[in-house]
Amino acid sequence: MFFYRNMLFESVLLDIRKLFPSQKLLREKNQMRELLAQKRRLLTKEQIFEQSALIISQLEQLPCFQSAKTVLLYYPMHNEVDLLPLIRKYKKEKTFLFPVVHRKWMTACPYEGNAKMHRGKYNIPEPTTDPYTGQIDLILVPGVAFDKQGNRLGRGGGYYDRFIKSQPRKTTLVGVAYDFQLVDKVPANRRDQKMHHVIAPA
Repeated sequence: MFFYRNMLFESVLLDIRKLFPSQKLLREKNQMRELLAQKRRLLTKEQIFEQSALIISQLEQLPCFQSAKTVLLYYPMHNEVDLLPLIRKYKKEKTFLFPVVHRKWMTACPYEGNAKMHRGKYNIPEPTTDPYTGQIDLILVPGVAFDKQGNRLGRGGGYYDRFIKSQPRKTTLVGVAYDFQLVDKVPANRRDQKMHHVIAPA
């Protein structure tokens, strides 16, 4: 009986130890989220406009953007980089999509004007159009932080990671960030999807 209890104790202890790396990673992610969210909240409208314009200018020079026919972007919230001017400039050349959240999953729906937009799950504007089922050439991905290896730290919901994983490999992923969102190393694991490119103000 003593041997059985001892084995059971060792098994439970091993399970607890296995949790430590993931808990440590989660703490690191949350600390980075809190720090960078504070910095983003301090941005002025002028800073957001200027830095977003610099990012758009760099994005326009990328061959993957120039050749893309279908682009998934996002509606900026909480002082995120604003890429919406791309729609006005390229609406005749490209099909633009926005994310739509359904419980734990995300789909992409075409943007067909503000009249076909409504507030979604997180009070973020989303299209009311049917989900897009064709090839998405380019995904412009927001994030809390990025590093030079293409690792990304999101808000924690995992929506983009799950969506990106479902896309073909030929879909190009471009992260967009302010200069302070580029860090030496993003805490990441195998579930976190890497970017092909990361753009920040030059």
